[in-house]
Amino acid sequence: MIALMPDTVPLLDPARPISPCPRLLGPGDGPAVEIIGRDGAAKALLICDHASNRVPAALGALGLDDALLKLHVGWDIGVADVTRRLAARLDAPAVLAGYSRLVIDCNRRPGTPESIPEVSDGIDIPGNRGLDPAQRAAREAACFRPYHQAIEAALARRPRPPLLVSLHSFTPVMAGVERPWQVGILWQRDRERARRLINALRADPALSIGDNQPYSGRSPLGYSIPVHARDLPHVMIELRQDLIDTHRGAAAWADILAAALAPLMADAREVGA
Repeated sequence: MIALMPDTVPLLDPARPISPCPRLLGPGDGPAVEIIGRDGAAKALLICDHASNRVPAALGALGLDDALLKLHVGWDIGVADVTRRLAARLDAPAVLAGYSRLVIDCNRRPGTPESIPEVSDGIDIPGNRGLDPAQRAAREAACFRPYHQAIEAALARRPRPPLLVSLHSFTPVMAGVERPWQVGILWQRDRERARRLINALRADPALSIGDNQPYSGRSPLGYSIPVHARDLPHVMIELRQDLIDTHRGAAAWADILAAALAPLMADAREVGA
């Protein structure tokens, strides 16, 4: 899922020192960030905050069963597959977070309760309880900062202004309430791009498109879009997980989104320009 913070939120300074902390990632752990299509020609960048459900070995799966980590609390199901396929169709680079949102949420500001949750959707996360500042700093240094530094570096390589596309997924049912939308388009400042994308998707009468649903882009919780987009053109996309939890579904939605996003990339301009 995705949510936004006010426009005034600054990017954490990559050079700012953090508290001394033990090294978190070991030689058997994967990278903190995945970058694909680095030299893609498209005037766009895709980002995926909740792409993975991996946990560093040193954290012992956070005290959770592997089956729980595969649920939506551990990651945004299916969206990494869509992001990789969409990047190939658009010839656009993509930056994907390498670790579970339960290790540290790359779309929440460090130091907030939501950054390293002790409970997620009613599920207790034992490995997140009672952390001291050094343990929190270790997760920020190992998993959060490399991802956001990679986004800034990728934006710097793009033709200006690039279209920033943030991809997430949502559960079909939350708190017993069914969600009817196949896809939601969230917005805060860039209403124009959101409106155009919604209209393009609504050209298919079989689709139900959420306008700032199932989450509002005006919510104050998130981090990535308000920090990195600033005045750049941007859109935020939420896909329903039961539609993209297979390779076939992910491929179909990558095709749908590629067609809908192409016109936005063609005439991207800064917000308010």
